[in-house]
Amino acid sequence: MVATFLLAACATAAGCSSSDDPDERPFEDAGVDASSATDATVDAPTSPSDAGPVVDAGPLPVVCASRPCATSLVTTLGKSADDRGEGFCVLLDDGTVSCWGANGAGQLGRGEDGGLVDSANAGKVVGLSGVVSLDHTCAIDGSGGVRCWGTGPLRWSDAGVTTTTETTPVTLDLPSATKIALGYRTACAVVGDDVSCWGDNTNGQIGPLTETFRGPQRLSLPSGAAVRAMDVGSATFVLREDGSLVTWGANPGIGRVSPSFPDPQPRLVALEGVTTTDLAYDNGCATANGVGYCWGARVNTKKGTVLDRALPAPVIAPEPLAQIATTRTTTLSSGELQPYRWCGVSTSGSVYCWGLNDSGQARPGTQDFVYDAVKVDGLPATAAQVKTTTSTTCALLTTGKVYCWGGNYYGQLGNGQNRGKVSDPTEVVLP
Repeated sequence: MVATFLLAACATAAGCSSSDDPDERPFEDAGVDASSATDATVDAPTSPSDAGPVVDAGPLPVVCASRPCATSLVTTLGKSADDRGEGFCVLLDDGTVSCWGANGAGQLGRGEDGGLVDSANAGKVVGLSGVVSLDHTCAIDGSGGVRCWGTGPLRWSDAGVTTTTETTPVTLDLPSATKIALGYRTACAVVGDDVSCWGDNTNGQIGPLTETFRGPQRLSLPSGAAVRAMDVGSATFVLREDGSLVTWGANPGIGRVSPSFPDPQPRLVALEGVTTTDLAYDNGCATANGVGYCWGARVNTKKGTVLDRALPAPVIAPEPLAQIATTRTTTLSSGELQPYRWCGVSTSGSVYCWGLNDSGQARPGTQDFVYDAVKVDGLPATAAQVKTTTSTTCALLTTGKVYCWGGNYYGQLGNGQNRGKVSDPTEVVLP
């Protein structure tokens, strides 16, 4: 049997809710008690250099078989970390962006006419063209301009940073940027050779804890290669071209040993050869040398179950992993654990999922909780990327098509309906 490190996340399957009605499954962010949190109860992960030959573990490329063709897949963000609204966006090969699902935070970007109404049909974000990079609901065009929509720290002045809800993309007051990362109330961009961050600094996501909200601040990072990718949540991740990962912010979200809670100082995580990362508010994952690693918030339940995940712990999967995705930490209103979810794409392009499965989002659709990494059947081609939310999973195939499965309470399957659940991968009709 294939085992994973996460089995403690749901000590009894009976404790995992299987209600079809999301209103009967309320949840909120679990948070972390800094006074009781510890750095880790597990050893630091073995670095890829100690684990054997290096594995070519890059994600498979997208080769458009027909149009419309998606080249990148992201999740959308709600108004806050405990917002249950779920949705997805894709970057299309014509430089436009299409989104579907929840829209309570304006994350579909459909302007005043679209308002804040959820949509089960993928539709274009208004006013966007020439987009080359996408992170949640922020896009960068070919000239380096950054345009964002939805809810986030999208406006600032000498008076501070304002978190607003925008149904139409707004241009951020930044110099030409090459990378963008958006969190619920914090964002970062790569401008030239520098990383600048702004917004909520409660967990030190921007730097020293001298101000709660800060405008764009240039960060001093450990010397190293150029930035490949970034993630922002309760912590901040910077992945560099040399495979090193620098983190700061909420602890244990930073994934490294530190006596500070939070830790605003950028430092290296003890992983080598990192190729991809994912951060869902307080939970992080990375792939390195074909191995998936995950970590995140320390969770306490009313039943006394304690889960320590401060340091990267390896995921045992049937194949080497090229990419991995996670969800945020949530609990039921009763205080019982709402189990996490993970999915990964192997180097061969197969998709594997495990964790919460009450809506069939991890496959197969009969078990409330899947303890082992299970291959997802029913995809017509190999996958380049997978993204997962609490109730739903979507995969971007190497053909440029997108397939989704799981819960559909907000239309996040993109199948024209906003109810029920589907355990078989269903194609999203892209505009």
